[in-house]
Amino acid sequence: MTSEILSVAEMYRADAQAMAAGMGGGRLMEAAGWAVAREVRRRFGHCRVAILCGPGNNGGDGFVAARLLARAGYAVRLALLGDVRALKGDAAAMAARWDGAVTALAPEALDGADMVVDALFGAGLARPLDGVARRVIEEIGRRRLPVVAVDVPSGVDGDTGAVLGAAPQAVATITFFRKKPGHVLLPGRLLCGAVAVADIGIPEAVLADIEPSVRENGPGCWGGQFPWPRADGHKYDRGHLVVVGGAAMTGAARLAARAGRRVGAGLVTVAAPAAALDVYRAGDPGTIVADLDEAAALLADPRRNAWVLGPGGGAGLDRLVLEVLKAGRAAVLDADALSAFAAQPERLFRACSGRVVLTPHDGEFTRLFGKVEGSRLERARHGAARAGAVMLLKGPDTVIAHPDGRAVINANAPPWLATAGAGDVLAGLAGGLMAAGMDSFDAACAAAWIHGQAATAFGPGLIAEDLAEMVPAVVGRLRTP
Repeated sequence: MTSEILSVAEMYRADAQAMAAGMGGGRLMEAAGWAVAREVRRRFGHCRVAILCGPGNNGGDGFVAARLLARAGYAVRLALLGDVRALKGDAAAMAARWDGAVTALAPEALDGADMVVDALFGAGLARPLDGVARRVIEEIGRRRLPVVAVDVPSGVDGDTGAVLGAAPQAVATITFFRKKPGHVLLPGRLLCGAVAVADIGIPEAVLADIEPSVRENGPGCWGGQFPWPRADGHKYDRGHLVVVGGAAMTGAARLAARAGRRVGAGLVTVAAPAAALDVYRAGDPGTIVADLDEAAALLADPRRNAWVLGPGGGAGLDRLVLEVLKAGRAAVLDADALSAFAAQPERLFRACSGRVVLTPHDGEFTRLFGKVEGSRLERARHGAARAGAVMLLKGPDTVIAHPDGRAVINANAPPWLATAGAGDVLAGLAGGLMAAGMDSFDAACAAAWIHGQAATAFGPGLIAEDLAEMVPAVVGRLRTP
């Protein structure tokens, strides 16, 4: 499955390069309209279809779909925003090939319709919907009509997923060549419904020139780097993860440690204050427990190559975090390890490197970086560049960003991941993969995806303790031919 995500501007470049290579705009539009018609026919039997066309190329796609659906026996009503005589280029050519009636866009165009094809505006919409277009979109919602959207639901920003004024809820969205950020970032992802990416003839070779830096998370991004154990290996080859635990919320570190062991770390030590050691020792027998007062000795052992700090760690972690980073260890910094630097974030940023993964949720991100405008993708990239570390900005649309500008959007998180302790498991997964030798960026991407897949595999009723137990099955499927 292709994983590249193109911005709206990059998609325009892909279109332009395809046409420069001899693929006419009319052929691209015919192919796009055919894909839309095919999706309607796949989802709906013969029915009454309202096709809403805008004044640009998105509307041209709608004219093609109208012609093909009418030819297939569907009852089609086509409503246009604007005057058909004002259409230009390929859209005008496709309108000329439509021999049915063209009515003015109005809420009444929905009368009697069983479903709607939304071909009003594509991903490049630059201002909020207003006027008759907004009234019609809002009327679709009031009537609860099923919608198949062309490119994106009208009103969804293709680069951010934000809603510009209003947008319909689609059951399916047909986009072309590659997804855009708005298909995988919220709220756009939810409004798109099922997203189908249609091949309309744009050659894959255009990607070499565009060099997209954003991908949708999945094994295709990092599977080749997964740290599978070797037949001739031993536990020390698989790395030694240290999880720093606290004296109060002892469950957080234990969740992280178990996840790190399940995902591949050869050994895991929980380092905790002396007063809490008995609690940790009563936990999993395969987890080593050490006194946090011996942190200097733990850091002196190069075999303890990755650290997770923050889950349930309590206040005052800043000094230990800086010591771990100064020692050059791979590290995942979560929760309390991030909050410890809220007053002086530059202390942390100066110590960071590409071997460090920061895993804030939105509140922790704001405490470290202040209010950063833009989409989650833009904020994650900003944070990664400023900190000089890998940024895993947690949420239902988690974004993983590298300081060099690469970014991956994770779109497989089910709603039941919103449960206490899930973030601790995520930190442990990333730390375990880093201990086993995976690059920090790849480890963060793999951890986020495995986390989502594990939650999906378990289903409703999930609690954090269930996640690590689902990891072996999820990881095992990665190796299935």
